[in-house]
Amino acid sequence: MANRPPSRHARFPVPGGNELRCKGWRQEALLRLLENVLSVGEDPDNLVVYAALGKAARNWAAHDAIVRTLKTLEEDETLVIQSGKPIGVLRTHRQAPLVIMANCNIVGQWAKAEIFYALEKKGLICWGGLTAGAWQYIGSQGVIQGTYEIFMRIAEQSFGGDLRGRFILTAGLGGMGGAQPLAGRMANAAILAVEVDPERAEKRRSIGYVDHVTGDLDEALAMIETARAAYEPISVALVGNAADIYPEIERRGIVPDIVTDQTAAHDLVYGYVPSGFTLDEVRELRNADPGRLMAASRDSIIRHVRAMLAFQSKGSVVFDNGNLIRTHAKNGGVENAFDIPIFTEAYLRPLFARAIGPFRWMALSGDPDDIRMIDDYVLESFPDNRIVSNWIRLARENVPFEGLPARIAWLGHGARTQVALAVNRMVADGRLKGPVAFSRDHLDAGAMAHPNIMTENMRDGSDAIADWPLLDAMALCSSMADLVAVHSGGGGYAGYMTSAGVTLVADGTAAAADRLSSALDNDTSLGIMRYADAGYEDALDEAEEKGIRHIRL
Repeated sequence: MANRPPSRHARFPVPGGNELRCKGWRQEALLRLLENVLSVGEDPDNLVVYAALGKAARNWAAHDAIVRTLKTLEEDETLVIQSGKPIGVLRTHRQAPLVIMANCNIVGQWAKAEIFYALEKKGLICWGGLTAGAWQYIGSQGVIQGTYEIFMRIAEQSFGGDLRGRFILTAGLGGMGGAQPLAGRMANAAILAVEVDPERAEKRRSIGYVDHVTGDLDEALAMIETARAAYEPISVALVGNAADIYPEIERRGIVPDIVTDQTAAHDLVYGYVPSGFTLDEVRELRNADPGRLMAASRDSIIRHVRAMLAFQSKGSVVFDNGNLIRTHAKNGGVENAFDIPIFTEAYLRPLFARAIGPFRWMALSGDPDDIRMIDDYVLESFPDNRIVSNWIRLARENVPFEGLPARIAWLGHGARTQVALAVNRMVADGRLKGPVAFSRDHLDAGAMAHPNIMTENMRDGSDAIADWPLLDAMALCSSMADLVAVHSGGGGYAGYMTSAGVTLVADGTAAAADRLSSALDNDTSLGIMRYADAGYEDALDEAEEKGIRHIRL
């Protein structure tokens, strides 16, 4: 099976139905989630799900071995995966995780991009991204919702709660950045997204995320200005290089209301495309002269970030969307690159301090009606939760399902467990067509240490301490989760982050209810403890209100 047939769509169908190929729904669920991330992935032929290098498995031989093993795995066994490669099966017990994985964890002094690339070329490692390698990615929906929430927090802080008539400038329409145009339009803004690859821009238009695609800056700006003047939302993709376009817009004296970027700037070789190079030239240099490519990418990022800083000085709300663009700019000599704030600290930290974060569920039946029924339950159960109710209504109207029908909502301690247990009951009594898998983003309260993104400027200075995601993973194993993952950065992210991921399966059984309750409660409890330990009043208040046994010294 390692030699793949040529047809992508035949190779990566969306899973669904009630036929089991495994020995139970827990195993079947994980197999379907693996299949799902490839069905919605950026480059599934190379097992890449998103972010240029985020892979679902190390290679096709490893992928096929994972599939074979999941099909034969017993309830009291645990599959061990090391950087996308199955290593073996351990005899554990029926309350243990079915899969544990550690992806791309390199010892500190060796955790550098060039060492990662050397190990990857030898076939010894792969980067799992965050949700790619843990088979938890649900397409662009999760990113749409996070980006939408950021835009709405900015609207509340700076624009009276409304982005009508406001201009958002951004770049990058890949697996993560491609969510931005739709999120901006949903926030009622006029959003211009610069994308160097015309195929990506057209893909976003074909699925309804972008209204218009053009290669002409004057035409793009005219469309934006017309929509702004009419207070109408619009999304425009401009084919070009952000390192050229941002400085030109700034030179013309145009000041967007909001400026950010979600190019694959984290990776100077396989992600970012430098100015002056064609896509074919970049692909050739990745193998022929990666050093030259890294230098050229850094030079372009310097121009890119300096333009962002210039917009900021003229009054734009500018933020880093988590792609390390400031880091590379500072390494290239832009000393004030970090004058641009990171989105987590600037807009989302009060939510994370209460362990409110991106929680998601996937209908393993493949039936969209299962998600609609869960939507109804959430809307009825949390009528006063404005963030959740607003998002679900918007998503129903604007966000198409990709792969397995799925939903995401920002829920916190107790609420996640309530939803999961209710869904488990719906599976048990037949209201849903099949089991449902739950996961969350790795960018969650207790699950990530990333000093330039999630944990930047922590109140107690604990930005770089990676104990928390490691403790989270151990707590999740102790709490009977179905899959537990520990990930660290690869490529340009090497040495910058560690995170933990979890998947749980609601199959309608009493055992599933025990797993869901234990794992979800403990996961969010640890997140609250993490922020309480750092001295955040919101977390201390949440711990007291919810009866979480945080120990104060």
